Amino acid sequence: MDDLPHDGTPLASLPVGGRGVILAVRAGDAVGQRLLDLGLVPGTPVEVLRRAPLGDPSVYELRGTQLCLRRSEAERVRVRRAP
Repeated sequence: MDDLPHDGTPLASLPVGGRGVILAVRAGDAVGQRLLDLGLVPGTPVEVLRRAPLGDPSVYELRGTQLCLRRSEAERVRVRRAP
């Protein structure tokens, strides 16, 4: 995670029900650009709604939309945990 802030938490690490605000997205390739296109941009609040039984993928809510992301995709996003 070379270009992500070290003070953030990976989105994939938030527990179900956890909330945060996006700090940065590793967007150096097509997958990262797609995450940005889907609305995962800095300053956006996000919440973990649920996880699949084996822990991957997870459903997140942001900007009034639910997104299903694999762990590898969610690891690219750093968040600041919200209380």
